[in-house]
Amino acid sequence: MPNKLKKIHPDIHFRLLNALEENPYMTQRDLAKKIGVSLGGVNYCLKALIVIGHIKMNNFEKNPNKLNYLYLLTPSGMKEKTILTKDFLKRKMDEYQNLKKEIELIQSKIKE
Repeated sequence: MPNKLKKIHPDIHFRLLNALEENPYMTQRDLAKKIGVSLGGVNYCLKALIVIGHIKMNNFEKNPNKLNYLYLLTPSGMKEKTILTKDFLKRKMDEYQNLKKEIELIQSKIKE
């Protein structure tokens, strides 16, 4: 697969790994709804996560409905999820602090 397939936005990467850790039986449609990405976007990202080795996919061989898959985080996926979680929380805390400052500035102008 081409190298560009391996690039995923860090927030989407984190949200996918987090959702799959919570429920490895989620369908791609359910994942798309949960993380707010298109179905095609989820499919693309799952393929990339498989290529880079963060998840593995198994289908239920005895199930007549071959659309059912199990997405499991690999050891490298778990390690990456830990890193992504830390980075995600840092970004969100920075965003929160910046928003808080902006709100305080606007509120102080309103009071004047």
